[in-house]
Amino acid sequence: MSEERQSQQTQAGDEFEREPVPKSALLGFKSFVGMYAGEHCAGTELMIGPLFVAAGVSAFDLVVGLIAGNVLAVLSWMFLCAPIATRARLTLYYQLEKICGRQLVTLYNLANGVMFCFLAGAMVTVSATALGVWFKFPMPELSDKYPNSIGWIIAVLACGAMISIVAAYGYQIVSKVANIAAPWMVLVFIAFGLVGLKQFIDATGTQVTSLGDVWTLAQTSIWKGGDPLPGQVKFTFWHVMFFAWFCNMAMHIGMSDLSVLRFAKKSWYAVASGTGMFLGHFLAWLAAAILYAFQMHAEPGNTKVLPGPLAYQAAGLTGLICVIIAGWTTANPTIYRAGLAFQAIVPRSSRFRVTLITGAIATVAAMFPALAMRLLDFVALYGLVLMPMGAVVFVDYWLIRKFGLKSSYAEVSGRAFNWAAGLAWGVTLVTAFLLVKYAGVQIFFVSLPGWFVAAVLYIILSKFYQKNIRPAAAL
Repeated sequence: MSEERQSQQTQAGDEFEREPVPKSALLGFKSFVGMYAGEHCAGTELMIGPLFVAAGVSAFDLVVGLIAGNVLAVLSWMFLCAPIATRARLTLYYQLEKICGRQLVTLYNLANGVMFCFLAGAMVTVSATALGVWFKFPMPELSDKYPNSIGWIIAVLACGAMISIVAAYGYQIVSKVANIAAPWMVLVFIAFGLVGLKQFIDATGTQVTSLGDVWTLAQTSIWKGGDPLPGQVKFTFWHVMFFAWFCNMAMHIGMSDLSVLRFAKKSWYAVASGTGMFLGHFLAWLAAAILYAFQMHAEPGNTKVLPGPLAYQAAGLTGLICVIIAGWTTANPTIYRAGLAFQAIVPRSSRFRVTLITGAIATVAAMFPALAMRLLDFVALYGLVLMPMGAVVFVDYWLIRKFGLKSSYAEVSGRAFNWAAGLAWGVTLVTAFLLVKYAGVQIFFVSLPGWFVAAVLYIILSKFYQKNIRPAAAL
């Protein structure tokens, strides 16, 4: 392909959905630092952070569990996802089409796109709660299911439209927006934590002269390790570690970030995910938890989790602006990924138009606060659903030829449905469901063994499938 053609594609917003990313379109390390920091320092952190307080986690289990889980997440991006991304330089969806066949990957892309739409919708909901405080219109609490005012609907529409337009212009625009917003957002989240600590110190009369005093305050007043709130699961170190590792399972182990990291010049650029993990999924979660713990300390009966009011209590209008922008920068790449998934189903359609339609779906979903209320359950579920196909991609790229089998079997055989991949996906999900439903295994703990189940099943089933099915061209 000529440099002129590559330039024309980039200018037209072509994201190379069905071909490798050319060298002229590769991005530097800074682009990924900003994208990951912006995506994972999000308004949703003000929902996730309070979970740990509600779950009765202790200070030690939380801090050490988050460090361990976030390190494992970064390593998953670096050693599972990025090496394939920077070698194949294909979107997840096109790579799966070559492995699984058009019919199977259509089912996967539909499930993937819908779940990403709902996830982005929850982020739009969070941003809209900030507008509710700012403009003082009635807004639903997270325990509500339906919108309760015209103001709420208008706020969601405004946030959703802004997010969708940015995402439609492609990954480079998404990255630029994140780079502009991320440094400021990180500072505001740090301020949330410091303000919350100051409120605790003043309210409890604690004398703080060293970090040891801060740790004592954390153990005795913030994360006390007591009983969880009614309806919540008691969290231990293992809950925290696996939650931190697998809350983004769809992105790294599930290989969705093949679509993002295919633009990276080097595979080690995936270490940039650490900015999101330790600024967002460590500092921001701790800061949000402190704010929520103080809310419960000041008003023991107030267990509501509303990101807008929490931010406003800590930092006024600056906090509200942070929640709006943080939800924006997180939803942008999520809608971008969903748009790629839907565009892969109808490859001749305009990715720009498909992404706008995707954003509209996410915006409609955001009007219903029940989606955000179930965010934590949904995050665990969507990671689990996409994980088996990540195992299929990993095995197909690195291992399948070592067993005398063909990689990208659907492409070389002309099959529209690779039953080995389809059964590996389905059987793994059924196994996980049975473990959760009947064996009492919590959803946080089924994904790790599930990955190995999917990988082994794909190899065994491929051994049978490729031996007994002749290429379509020969039939």
